[in-house]
Amino acid sequence: MAKYFQLCILSIILATVSTANQDTISSSIVNTKVDRKIDISSHIVKIYTTITVENKGSSTIKSFLFVIDPSLQSKLSFIGAVSKSGDDTSKLSVESTKVDSHKDKVFYRVNFASPLAAGKSTTVEVETIYAHVLQAYPAEILQSEKQLVIFISNLYFYSPYKTLTQTTSVTTTSSSIESYTRTKPVSVSDNVIKYGPFEEREPFVEAELKVHEENNSPFLTITSMERIIEISHWGNIAVEEHIDMRHSGATLKGPFSRFDYQRNNDGVSSIKSFKTQFPAAARDVYYRDEIGNVSTSNMRELEDAVELEIRPRFPLFGGWKTQYYIGYNIPSYEYLFNRGNDYGLKMRFVDHIYDDMVVDELTVRVILPESAKNIVVDPPYAVKRGSNELHYTYLDTIGRPVIVLYKTNLVEQHIQDFTVTYSFQKMLLLQEPLLVVGAFYLLFLLVIIYVRLDFSITKDEAKESRLRVSSLINEVQDAQDKRSALYQSYDDAINKYKSSKDTISFGNSRKKINNDYAALTKQINTIQAQLKTEGSDASERVAELQKLDSQYHDLINSAISQAEKLISNKLSKQQYLDADTANNTKREDLESKMEALRATL
Repeated sequence: MAKYFQLCILSIILATVSTANQDTISSSIVNTKVDRKIDISSHIVKIYTTITVENKGSSTIKSFLFVIDPSLQSKLSFIGAVSKSGDDTSKLSVESTKVDSHKDKVFYRVNFASPLAAGKSTTVEVETIYAHVLQAYPAEILQSEKQLVIFISNLYFYSPYKTLTQTTSVTTTSSSIESYTRTKPVSVSDNVIKYGPFEEREPFVEAELKVHEENNSPFLTITSMERIIEISHWGNIAVEEHIDMRHSGATLKGPFSRFDYQRNNDGVSSIKSFKTQFPAAARDVYYRDEIGNVSTSNMRELEDAVELEIRPRFPLFGGWKTQYYIGYNIPSYEYLFNRGNDYGLKMRFVDHIYDDMVVDELTVRVILPESAKNIVVDPPYAVKRGSNELHYTYLDTIGRPVIVLYKTNLVEQHIQDFTVTYSFQKMLLLQEPLLVVGAFYLLFLLVIIYVRLDFSITKDEAKESRLRVSSLINEVQDAQDKRSALYQSYDDAINKYKSSKDTISFGNSRKKINNDYAALTKQINTIQAQLKTEGSDASERVAELQKLDSQYHDLINSAISQAEKLISNKLSKQQYLDADTANNTKREDLESKMEALRATL
């Protein structure tokens, strides 16, 4: 019975929650005047709708409904509203709601700053931002072609209320307009198409508005972004952003020619660079990709920000992608506040990446200090909270808590502050220094024990012999490497002698090289004798190496003799070339044999 009672109470609560965001369309509200300004001059669509709302009823109203046009409702990124009274404006709260009779439509409730009395009117401006509305038409273009886009929407104001008079204006990128809807009255002035005024339109009226224009603005989209904020109570906050980008404009058709790109300035719709802004206190800024540091970026300090001009390794054409990550440090005292053991972080949920930015998917990870508790997140708008994670860095024991937040379809209007509050015992700041002291104390103690005590049981002669043999073989390899370098010195001296015909200089060079060669040969002979004493079969292979090297040295002497004969005109040039070719062939064969023999050591 008690369980049944609990279920009944739960159902009542759920019913209350489900109807909390339910509205009905009031018949007493009329849009006496509507002025819509549609801006398609960039790659996002901005619509500013100024509505004069009049209360025709007999009682006050606290809000009115704003509905998103069905052709655009899946593309909505941001909605906001302000109340206008003369020169004064005040921000209005906007919240999602539903209407039972129109479940297929997306409604928002706009709450007035103060209740609207019967017979009174007020002016409200609603701002809506849409992403991925403009479609490239044609979808593929050559490198030298300009980009054309098409915009399709509703010519009239889509509203649940009757509209008495309305106008619509469309601002394009330039005056280069291919075509547009010609529903009268319509006029075109430079890059502005103006429709209306239209009188007496019923609720939910629709008519197609289509504009086909040239738009070469950067169609840059962040397809995926991860923003990592790591808090340190030692005075620093580290921020790093991993960004995947894509040019979402018309796809490049055909090959890319860098020659035409630089000479003829082809690719007007391509993206060469863009500017990112960081907080004014940002320092130690870096910009890297998978290859490494990208040094073509430029940074300058503004009054209220640090601006970084980012240049990808290659220009971005339609359909092309790039990945990079940027990071910086900021002092914690500007963004982290505390009262006793209670701390609060207040900083931007997302930073300014570029003008008119679009972020399809954003993940924000906030790494808090180890042992942080009572964590509360206060986002500026609706976000999805992921499962908490743990992050381990130097000297961590139980791991640092990580808050994970997700948000999709963000634009510049989402650059707002969010807050994370938590509690942290200040005494725990001593944990890491004490761990360092303890680790060094334990290390020194182990070293003292190790050097003062002998843990060996018996002496392993065989092992020591193997270690000595290994060391001797390494010495042979090093000596042979040096001797191989002398071979090249011989060749360089011979070539210089043939060009300069300076016998004295050649004799001095040859004498020095011979002395170095003799010293290395003697060193290898000594090592061979030591290997033989150790009873290693490597001694025989070293002896064979010496034998091959002696033959190689003889060939070098032969090459020197031939060069001297050439200089003294005892050999013709053709005879010298034939002899030199044969000599080189024999030397290459000996080199292969010596390398194979060295590999067996």
